[in-house]
Amino acid sequence: MSRAGLPALVAFLLLFSCAPPPGDAGFEVAEASILELQAAMQEGRVTSAELVDLYLARIRAYDRAGPALNTIIRLNPRARAQADSLDAERAAGRVRGPLHGIPVLMKDNYDISWMPTTGSSLALAGLQPPDDAHQVARLREAGAVSLGKTNLHELAAGITTISSLGGQTRNPYDPMRNPGGSSGGTGAAVTASFAAVGWGTDTCGSIRIPSAVHNLFGLRPTKGLSSIDGILPLSHSQDTGGPLARTVTDLAIALDATVGMDSADPATAILEGRDPPVFRDALDAGALEGARIGALDIEDGTAGSVVRVIRSALEEMEGLGATVVDVSLPDGVLSNTGLIDFDFKFDLADYLAGIPGAPVTSLGEIIEAGLHHEALDRTFRRRNAREERDTPGLAETLERRRALVAAVTDLMDREGLDALAYPTMRQETALIGAAPAGATCSLSAHSGLPALAIPAGFTESGLPVGLELLGRVLDDARLVGMAFAFESAAPKRRAPLRTPPLVDGAAPPPVRIVVEGADDAPGSAIAAEAELEVDLPGGRMSYRVVFPGAEPADVYGVVLRRVAAEGGGVVVGRLGGPGEVVVGGVVELTPRVLGDLMEGRLELVVVGKGGVGRLGLVP
Repeated sequence: MSRAGLPALVAFLLLFSCAPPPGDAGFEVAEASILELQAAMQEGRVTSAELVDLYLARIRAYDRAGPALNTIIRLNPRARAQADSLDAERAAGRVRGPLHGIPVLMKDNYDISWMPTTGSSLALAGLQPPDDAHQVARLREAGAVSLGKTNLHELAAGITTISSLGGQTRNPYDPMRNPGGSSGGTGAAVTASFAAVGWGTDTCGSIRIPSAVHNLFGLRPTKGLSSIDGILPLSHSQDTGGPLARTVTDLAIALDATVGMDSADPATAILEGRDPPVFRDALDAGALEGARIGALDIEDGTAGSVVRVIRSALEEMEGLGATVVDVSLPDGVLSNTGLIDFDFKFDLADYLAGIPGAPVTSLGEIIEAGLHHEALDRTFRRRNAREERDTPGLAETLERRRALVAAVTDLMDREGLDALAYPTMRQETALIGAAPAGATCSLSAHSGLPALAIPAGFTESGLPVGLELLGRVLDDARLVGMAFAFESAAPKRRAPLRTPPLVDGAAPPPVRIVVEGADDAPGSAIAAEAELEVDLPGGRMSYRVVFPGAEPADVYGVVLRRVAAEGGGVVVGRLGGPGEVVVGGVVELTPRVLGDLMEGRLELVVVGKGGVGRLGLVP
């Protein structure tokens, strides 16, 4: 580790080493909604300070240990004091609203006046902003408690969440997989219940992609609906910021606290003369009745496993009263419509110029310092080579963007659509180290139109799939309403097995699997005794299978088999082979096999000279 990275790690470890025991051991924060947390505080079952301790315990158990998700850059040293102050307000009869005392997490490109804003870059590790980002200030006014800052793809310039300061974040559903980006730290942390809700930014998919791969809801709002003042920029033309949440109601509460006009962000002038939407008012279980949804090129470049989930979700929406029609946009309408390359170098320099004592003043200095991750080197150098922002190429791109907006508007008007629907990612999230494929982020990002990622279900591999709904300008609340209707009737939220509820403030002990005999060939199958245990955070199963009294020649093999509804099944793992009368070891479990095992869909099959024996497995 470089010496520059030590202060953050030391602060992280010191905060944990000084942590008091978690609060009310009888209260469970895993998967708890904002309304459930508020009810518990109102009833005196838990305090905000205790919630802080309970979430910190989960971070301690699963962020560096267990599945080692690596989501947190820095913890807020003032979190408990702020929670204590809010508890005192509650005791005095003042409750600011639904976020009062609720622990949240912020992506580390949001300014907080007493914490560095790093963009997860070592080059900016000591960058201390003078004040809060607009949305951070709104959250403080609403009574939210910031637990800390999450890792992001360095300077938000990618979708795999790897950085020189934070390293590689991992996906709780499968830590070998990509957590999306650039808000992957926030997405992984929220789905692992490290906080009630978390904030990210979206320049081209950086809220929606982490939401999709983490079974969350995430809205890229209409450009200008919420302020980007105080957010370290990637592209002022495309940057947006907002929450990622486990439920639509949580998303609505978080949005209501942060949207609205801000004189420091000219884009919010889109709200001039009108009130911002009230998202909680849009939570209508009947919002899909009569809606027309255009299924936009669903099969185009989409993996079959993803298509099946998306089509099934759209069929469920039809069952709730929506009409779904297949539609397409003109070929090439999205080509050359992005503005990040035009903005990044210059926007970053403008932001750094506003920070007294900034350790660097430009993208060029970051490159020269050599403190950025190699995964970003080529991108940074290409963008730094741009000598000026206003070029004929910029004018051409802006004209193409206007044509894109016109094409989308024409399609929606012609078909009478309330929304367009398509996969947020057309492929399953990639293995870490492999190039991610299938992002559809640019349609919303390049048009400025709102788009909401919705949990649609899981592939056969056990990985989440996100369905995206894109709407008209400032139709954000309509999208949230349709998502609420879908969630109410067909909830798809499934917590990751790798981050289970804690036991006495720590990761739970291994789960013992009860082995029950169910021989196919009674009296003739080879006798076996088995012991199995599952380490959920580690995603591993330990086992020991003994064939008492058997000769080596009697034993052919022992396997795990997935039980089929129609009988029989398929082998999903080999535990022992011919001649092994005692077998044991530890096996790594894929997300699907782990899920099957914990839901009783696997059996232990022993095969020998005497026949085939089946042993049921009950967690």
